Amino acid sequence: MRQSFFLLLLLFTAEISSSQEQEKIEWEEGKKLTWADFKGTPKQGVAYEANTNSGISFSWNYSTESGQPVLRYEVVTNFFPQLSWVKEHEEDEYLLGHEQLHFDISELHARKLRKAIDEYETGRNIRRDLNRLYEGIEKDRVEMQKLFDAETVHSTNKEAEAGWIKFVKEELAKLSDYRD
Repeated sequence: MRQSFFLLLLLFTAEISSSQEQEKIEWEEGKKLTWADFKGTPKQGVAYEANTNSGISFSWNYSTESGQPVLRYEVVTNFFPQLSWVKEHEEDEYLLGHEQLHFDISELHARKLRKAIDEYETGRNIRRDLNRLYEGIEKDRVEMQKLFDAETVHSTNKEAEAGWIKFVKEELAKLSDYRD
């Protein structure tokens, strides 16, 4: 039993260590992804030609040292090269734009989270409250990513793609005060 516990602890520690070492690219205004950023192995048997793995990370701390509650936080949008891939024969700029928009959708939700935290009034259950904010926005982010692919048929519906490009650009602009 004791050996099983230590083995489980070792595996858990190794998993945390490997995930912390994972290469990532932070979202940056005006900086676009390139096909060289897609370093993962393409999935076999899927209909689409590329995949972007992106998301938002969130950390915070709270202090009352000054006599007033002070909440500090960081929200970062990341792209994960080893988990993102493209099939070699499909490295075209239109498809790259579609993949960039997935990254931009993650940034849109990072801005929504920053706004929600800025508007949050510190209460008694800070951890629970902030986790609920994050979980709700993360759920919305995942749903929007799926809707984007569904409506654009993974970039093949160019009319729908143009609508999404306009929508995401406008939404990012509305939340420009919440850029990192």
